[in-house]
Parts: sequence; structure tokens; C-alpha cells
Amino acid sequence: MVFLSNLVNGVSLGSIYAIIALGYTMVYGIAKMLNFAHGDVIMVGAYIIFCAAHYWQLPFPAALLIAMLVSTALGITIEKLAYKPLRQATSLAVLITAIGMSYLLQNTALLIWGANPKVFPDMLNIGSISLFGGQLLIKGETLITILVNIVIMVALTLFISRSRMGKAMRCVSEDKGAAELMGINVNTTISVTFAIGSALAAVAGLLLCSSYPMLQPTTGSMPGIKAFTAAVFGGIGSIPGAMLGGVLLGVIEILGKAYISTELGDAIVFAVLIIVLLVRPTGLLGKPVREKV
Repeated sequence: MVFLSNLVNGVSLGSIYAIIALGYTMVYGIAKMLNFAHGDVIMVGAYIIFCAAHYWQLPFPAALLIAMLVSTALGITIEKLAYKPLRQATSLAVLITAIGMSYLLQNTALLIWGANPKVFPDMLNIGSISLFGGQLLIKGETLITILVNIVIMVALTLFISRSRMGKAMRCVSEDKGAAELMGINVNTTISVTFAIGSALAAVAGLLLCSSYPMLQPTTGSMPGIKAFTAAVFGGIGSIPGAMLGGVLLGVIEILGKAYISTELGDAIVFAVLIIVLLVRPTGLLGKPVREKV
């Protein structure tokens, strides 16, 4: 039962990574940019939920909605100010800008909320489920996290495959120039991509801080890096790959800490990534891209 409990916890943690990884995989798949500030948007969203619930005494749905709106506005602003002028720049310039934006958000949060960790309010306390005569206890937050991950993945897959904006995103992903000739507004499409990823970041912030309730300006850094690892693991640019990579990464991390070493848990995660990329450089569900020369 201990193994099964660790497995459930791993799927729950992996579900959080998967939701975060969506922001990376969508932006890279459509705009071909790595938004390393995405993890810090999660942190901002979590702080907004904290303020709305703790100081303003708003109910949970209102707090989450405000956080999603603020995170969406922040994501669009970052894209307009930091990334849009660099669409024709080198990958190195975009990477440095993304890292700079990440540190800017962290230090801004440090000035606003201070360095002392905040205790995140218990907003998803719906009790626990006992199975096998009480031998397996599953927290309500764990079930909600897994369920939310499934719902988001299904909804996003349907949106990308069937909606008009989703088809526009796929066209921009294939060829921006051709998409523009077909009448697709590339700037709007990329902005919508950032908006969706940032809104989901607020949801990820709620789920992350509900499971690990200490909130500080660096809260989104390591989960952001691991979620990026999950996106690469599953095949960056692939939505099912983000889900698969995130869940597998969470399971590997929890089982590694439980059965190998708590201190080496993160190292095990990145070691597995290296091994997978050596065998399959495009990730588990990624497809090789051929360029005409």
C-alpha cells in the first residue's frame, strides 16, 4: 500500500507539472520561444490568490478568477514588451531576455510581498478518501489535482483541434508566413497562446500551493524548471506529450525520493531526462522536424 500511495502522490505532483508544462509547450510549439518566466507567472498567480483569500476575504472561485485574469494580463504584457520585438532575433537573445524577465518578476514580488514565506490558505480541503479498509488514504487535493489535469488536457486538445483559433494556432506553428498570407493574424494568435498558458499558470499555482503551502518569490522557479523538463521529456510542442511527460516526471520524482534517496530526488529526475533524450532526442511523443535547405 505504501507503493500505491507513493504512486498516487506521484501522479498528483506530475499533474501539476503537466499543467505548467502546457505553457512551455504551447508557446514553443506556436511561437518557437522558450518562456522561462512562466514559472514566475505561477508564483504571481499564487500570490494573487493568497491576497484575495487572506486579505480581501473573497471566496475561492472569485480568488481563482481574479488570479487567472491577472496572470493572463501579465502573460500578454510580457509577450508584447519582451518577446514580440525579438521574434526575428537569435534564440540566445530570446533565452537571455526570458531569464531576465524571470528575475524581474521574482524581485518585484520580493519588493511587494517580502522575503518571508507566506502560509497559503487551505482552499481545497474536502477531506480524504479511505480505501482498502483504511490502508490507503488519498487526500482531496490529490484527487482534485488529477481531475483538473484531465479536464484541462481534454478541453485544450478539443480547443486546438476543433476551434477556429486552435486551427489558426496550428497554422502559425507550421509556417508563420503562410499563415499570414491566409489572413491569420499572427500577433493575435501568439498573444492568445500566451494568455491561455498564463491563465493555466494561475490554476497550477493554486494546485501547487495547496499541496505545498509555503509561498515565497522563488516558489515557481524549481517547479517551472521541472515542468520545462517534463515538456522536453514528453516532446516539446505536443500537448499529450506535456501530460505524459509531467505525470511520468512526478512519479519518477516521488518514487526516487521514497526508494532511492530524498537528497538525490531531483538529480534522478534530470538523469532520466538525459537518458531518454539520448535514446529519443525529440522526446517520447515528439516528432522530428525536417528543414528545407
